[in-house]
Amino acid sequence: MIELIDTPLDGVKLIKPRVFGDDRGFFFESFNSREYAEAGLPTAFLQDNHSRSSRGVLRGLHFQYPSWQGKLVRAVSGEVFDVAVDIRPDSPTRGEWYGTILSVKNHHQLWIPPGFAHGFCVLSDEADFLYKVSGHYYTPADEICIRWDDPDIGVQWPLEAPLVSEKDGEGIAFGEVHFS
Repeated sequence: MIELIDTPLDGVKLIKPRVFGDDRGFFFESFNSREYAEAGLPTAFLQDNHSRSSRGVLRGLHFQYPSWQGKLVRAVSGEVFDVAVDIRPDSPTRGEWYGTILSVKNHHQLWIPPGFAHGFCVLSDEADFLYKVSGHYYTPADEICIRWDDPDIGVQWPLEAPLVSEKDGEGIAFGEVHFS
């Protein structure tokens, strides 16, 4: 059984699974297609991705266009601050963001549908981050990166000096995001 929580961004959902734990450890279903379908979430995913990053690493804000992807994300070790940014052209919340902590301790997941940019930063010494991808396979030619520190979006990252890749450091401004 999952608890599905609406966020301020239409379509972005925080998912809290039911966790069974005792002094031996814990158990929970990280994905159940019947339960996710009943909650209105997608159940057809094309690939699973796994990244490991060190404290202070910031990845994002990424999306693909026109081969949009949805992402079901979670941290399986460590702790991250995860962010979705609404980039849908006709959305009343275009340019707004939502952020939440995903960690091995809280077991939360975030569903980020197509039409959103995504990024995260690592708050623990190290974090393993998993995401199930729907819509389209990874298409390098369609990948777009918005600057993580774009002032028009104003994400309040909980880091003072994040470590970003060259590609992420050269992302475009939010105002340059256009769809044909």
